Amino acid sequence: MIHDCIIVGGGIAGLQAAIQLGRYSEHKVLVIDSGEGRSNLCRSYHNILGFPDGISGEELRKRGVQHAKAYGISFIHDRISRAHKKEGVFTLTGDSGAMYESRTLLLATGLTDRHPELPGLKNTLGISVYVCPDCDGYEIKNKKTIIMGSGTAGANMARILSSRTPEMVYINHEQTEVPSEILQKLKDKKIEYINEPIEKVQEQEDGMISAVILNSGRVVEAERGFIAFGNNPVHSELAEQLGAEIADNKHVVADARSRMTSVENLWIAGDLGIHSEQAAVAMGDGVLSGIWINKALHKMKK
Repeated sequence: MIHDCIIVGGGIAGLQAAIQLGRYSEHKVLVIDSGEGRSNLCRSYHNILGFPDGISGEELRKRGVQHAKAYGISFIHDRISRAHKKEGVFTLTGDSGAMYESRTLLLATGLTDRHPELPGLKNTLGISVYVCPDCDGYEIKNKKTIIMGSGTAGANMARILSSRTPEMVYINHEQTEVPSEILQKLKDKKIEYINEPIEKVQEQEDGMISAVILNSGRVVEAERGFIAFGNNPVHSELAEQLGAEIADNKHVVADARSRMTSVENLWIAGDLGIHSEQAAVAMGDGVLSGIWINKALHKMKK
């Protein structure tokens, strides 16, 4: 069967696009999702309209799937590894061996936050240790905060967040070089700099960070934390296979209005694109791409 639209990625952007397309009540739409995605890391979004007490990425995705299914959207669990386009039809191959065909394609494959597998870190992520200064900078207000990172990426995160709290420590876990002028800026902002690997993150039962233990045995107490290791992998492989224009930072170039790429009838949404990495922005991307995919399908069906 050739679908009208396939959406690869069932995160915030992909689900919002599916809901938008489902509401037209005339297209065969399939969402293919591997079950991963950075939204699963967030235990509580506090900057999304209508959820002042917060909502987890897992719950938001669960509701999104239910919402989309109510409009007749189909879902399959698979990981797409290959994609090509021939005679106006996109053909996708999953790790399962299954093949999928569609007239239009939306990639919402996002990116992954790179971080080491430190004991205790995973249980604190999204509860008391964060990745996005715009989303969660508010959460560290006047709290003793540790930035766990690598080189300049971590140093810059510390500088960005320094206005939020007077008590901040930057631990350069990977001991990657930091230029002297940036180190001076950290010093000027009274941010303590530690160039030493982390052994583990000490957590309380409720996922709250209490300290970071260094390899030397030193204990650095904390109430909140951020990670900033840089070089986050952008999952633009399928877009590259299809010949879409890719920016130097591996994000996919797309039209600002429609979110269509340089390849006809290939759209992107969410963190795969070049913009602020925000759940609310991903939602907007999903709506925009859904609207323009619907327009394209109408032209095809005339």
